[in-house]
Amino acid sequence: MLSHSQSRNFSLNQPAGAPSVARSTRTLLSRVFLFAALLALAGLCAFAQDASPAKHAGGEANLVLPDFSQATFLDGVSGRTLLMGGLAVGFLGLLFGLLMYKHLQNLPVHKSMLEVSELIYETCKTYLLTQGKFLLILELFIGVIMIFYFGVLQHFEFIKVAIILLFSLVGIAGSYSVAWFGIRVNTFANSRCAFAALRGKPYPCYAIPLQAGMSIGMLLISVELLLMLFILLFVPRDYAGPCFIGFAIGESLGAAALRVAGGIFTKIADIGSDLMKIVFKIKEDDARNPGVIADCTGDNAGDSVGPSADGFETYGVTGVALISFILLAVKDPLVQIQLLVWIFSMRIMMVVASAGSGMLSSAVHIRCRSSRDTRAWQASIRRLRPWPSTSRSITKPLGDTSISR
Repeated sequence: MLSHSQSRNFSLNQPAGAPSVARSTRTLLSRVFLFAALLALAGLCAFAQDASPAKHAGGEANLVLPDFSQATFLDGVSGRTLLMGGLAVGFLGLLFGLLMYKHLQNLPVHKSMLEVSELIYETCKTYLLTQGKFLLILELFIGVIMIFYFGVLQHFEFIKVAIILLFSLVGIAGSYSVAWFGIRVNTFANSRCAFAALRGKPYPCYAIPLQAGMSIGMLLISVELLLMLFILLFVPRDYAGPCFIGFAIGESLGAAALRVAGGIFTKIADIGSDLMKIVFKIKEDDARNPGVIADCTGDNAGDSVGPSADGFETYGVTGVALISFILLAVKDPLVQIQLLVWIFSMRIMMVVASAGSGMLSSAVHIRCRSSRDTRAWQASIRRLRPWPSTSRSITKPLGDTSISR
């Protein structure tokens, strides 16, 4: 046990070390940036020394897309025209997600609940800003590695390496933006759902979280679809490979960092709230617990930020993998076009089927169950099964598989 004078001396001496810690942190960061700059300079020097770059046939960065206008579908419609129609569908899906966001924002909510949800969001925003700085530092190191690998070892042209770096930043920005949107929608939906539960009816407790998930999911797949269609349609065919590989690297990096960091943060916040419960002899979710907001922020970081970024990355990386597999395994350009247009037609129909099935399911449940008042909460929620949306999402894409013939 420290005496009163010892503890007072300790508290007085503690702030004196704070400037030294900050100074050492700045020194460490400056050394990190200097090391990264030296590695980047070494890569640029290797570019300048290599007068005859070698040409490699393998790898995603060397892929060359076929001309989509050479194949026709549906009685004379070119593949490029079909994919251009996908841009319109992607914008409509993006609009659907934003409209659902505004609908959730305009739902009634109690002032006290709104204050709590906004406090949680502000804490989440601080967490996301910190993660953004960390991602930029991480991208600096990964960028140096990409320069060394593609520029020095693979002897790529400078413009291709620059495209890979640029689209890696686009991938990181996509994962980060979707994660931010997801945490904003979730903090909206939390307070609105809690207020709706006061009415004693089960349907709003089912519908509001479902609408929040639809908003995030529709925006996620629409943004991903628009980015990939932009590369397929507007980027020169011999530069599409570097765009895809850079995009895949960036979104994978962003998703991995946000997923792992979110999981660690939620565990630390949960343990901190538990410790406060032990120290102050109050419940974990009691408003008087100083760790409860951190715990709620950790829940959002672990269950919203990570999965949203991970879903964006999964949807994009699987698309890049399918494109790479088709271009490397199939030699006939006409068959390549048929398979690529078929795959992206299915992705386009996913947006249409998801929006249609969601609205159909909501209409059915509103008509059949929204007015019921019951105390059997769990049984009532279990009866609200999404059979209309599930069957529609499965049968609609399967019914359109003849588009590539």
